[in-house]
Amino acid sequence: MSKKRLAAGVAVVLAVATFAAVLSASAGARPVRTQGSVKLGFITKFPVDFYFTLVGGAKSWNKSHKNVSIIYAQGKAATDDAGEIAAIQNMIASGVKGIAITPTSPAVIPALNKAVSAGIKVVLMDNDLPTWKAKSSVVATNNLKGGVLAGQFLAARLQAGASLGILEGVPGVPALDDRVTGMLAGLGAKKSQIKIVSKLETDCDQTKGAQAAQTMLTANPNLTAIYSACGPPALGAIQSIKNAGAKGITLVGFDGSPGEITAIKAGTEAASVAQHPAKIGSLGIATLYNAVLGKKVQRNVDTGTTLITAQNAK
Repeated sequence: MSKKRLAAGVAVVLAVATFAAVLSASAGARPVRTQGSVKLGFITKFPVDFYFTLVGGAKSWNKSHKNVSIIYAQGKAATDDAGEIAAIQNMIASGVKGIAITPTSPAVIPALNKAVSAGIKVVLMDNDLPTWKAKSSVVATNNLKGGVLAGQFLAARLQAGASLGILEGVPGVPALDDRVTGMLAGLGAKKSQIKIVSKLETDCDQTKGAQAAQTMLTANPNLTAIYSACGPPALGAIQSIKNAGAKGITLVGFDGSPGEITAIKAGTEAASVAQHPAKIGSLGIATLYNAVLGKKVQRNVDTGTTLITAQNAK
């Protein structure tokens, strides 16, 4: 065999081997489709500053992801299960590939199961549904840690014999319950020295918060402090404290909403545990997008908390 024929034969073998290797690599790879439009759904509980900011985080993320279209929906109240269920059903019908949702309660699980059965990825934001295992991820504040921050602040401010009223959110919602549990843990050794005189639910509503605070103040004219597990009831409590002419009450909230920060600057609220709703929104939709693309996502994403006081409110 001539050298030319031998070289030609080797070249053919190398070409065939290279082509086979490319085919093998292509067969083993699982390419992620990033082109074309991806439709996602984004559902929040009700119209308050916190959720407006959370939605703003998602919209900000969307500006740098032009291939994603997002359908938004919002309930009417913190307990509006029917509103969220209707939104989930509408999004399934509209053909979304994923839903990011701040769930109102376990009542929405059957609707979410239908979404997952239709091949839709679901990411929970702001609060978890612990018993529901079909979620792709939970993007939320560690509310227990946030509650501890509030309790530690109160412990440093209150003396032995102080009285404390608690404005709960929606009892039975794990995230909101954790805020109260964490606060009580944060009191530490002071817990046994502070009298809890009242625990009233508010559904995280400002009007209900005002009414509950008024009830506390009427029954306990010498009330020392109030802790609110949500931002809106804290704002309601400010008005009730003013109406009652009460002085020296330490009010601590949870959310760090714009209204609360204004109140802290004005001195009518002592502190609030700030969540980062814009971060929850942006990381929530980003995590959902990655799940839809088939990428591995964290099961839990902690978006952090910060204690806002007069020292850092600006």
